[in-house]
Amino acid sequence: MFDTQIAAGFLGLSTPSLTTIYERFVDFRVGKGDRLTDWLQRPLTEGQLVYAANDVARLLETKDRIVEQLESRGRLSWALDECEIQRVRLRGQRNPDEAWRRIKEARQLRGSARTVARALAAWRERRAAALDIPVRYVLSDIALTGIAQRPPKDRRDLEKIRGFDRGTREDVVGEILGAVRSGLADTSPVMDEVVPGGVERDLRPAIALISAWIAQLARDLELDASILATRGDIEALLRGDDNARLATGWRDELAGQPVRSLLEGGAAVAFAGNGELVIEERSRKPLS
Repeated sequence: MFDTQIAAGFLGLSTPSLTTIYERFVDFRVGKGDRLTDWLQRPLTEGQLVYAANDVARLLETKDRIVEQLESRGRLSWALDECEIQRVRLRGQRNPDEAWRRIKEARQLRGSARTVARALAAWRERRAAALDIPVRYVLSDIALTGIAQRPPKDRRDLEKIRGFDRGTREDVVGEILGAVRSGLADTSPVMDEVVPGGVERDLRPAIALISAWIAQLARDLELDASILATRGDIEALLRGDDNARLATGWRDELAGQPVRSLLEGGAAVAFAGNGELVIEERSRKPLS
């Protein structure tokens, strides 16, 4: 699998849309007329068919251009590794009963609202998998959370929920209401997710400093900063997690090793003449 959005991140674009990618690499502009189309509705109009065709017509050419630029910068292997990680992640089996944890608003619910959210999210996950579509096309996060907070008894109640699609078929409405009833009847405890231990108190001040340095490094290298390292990645490295992304592969070479040297006292952070941060070998010479 070659993900053009991921690959473009290694050339300085931050989570770009396909329109942005096309404009950058093949100087092609996709019309915006049908970009908000509900693609589940059939039949598609002639304009929608043209839009869909244009959406993919230049993908292979775009991939070739991106690969050329990645090769010229010595980053093709980085991008391919990241695409493979994403492919494996997407193919991994996800537990539908844990799907609610990926919804920020749902994680804040308590009591029966949480069990309803869990049941709805599990139903949504299974339906999306069966139809091979994103879960948001089945039921939006905002609608799911609203339903959990104010459990509906019938379609009329459902249509009062913000984000609910009033064009939803009757059989799907029945499935939603069934999931609501199942959630309300569920008395099993829904525990908060166990999060990894925090960073040691002595190392917490280093998080902001390292984050600033990594953000600057990403700018200097024309990399999407979120691809290089997130705050979570930095914290994982500081905790010494075995699976920390900054401890393996190209990330380790670019950023992980300098950060570890900093933490071990072999390097120091300094301001360069242009005001930028640099990690350099520590002289260990006192200033006075």
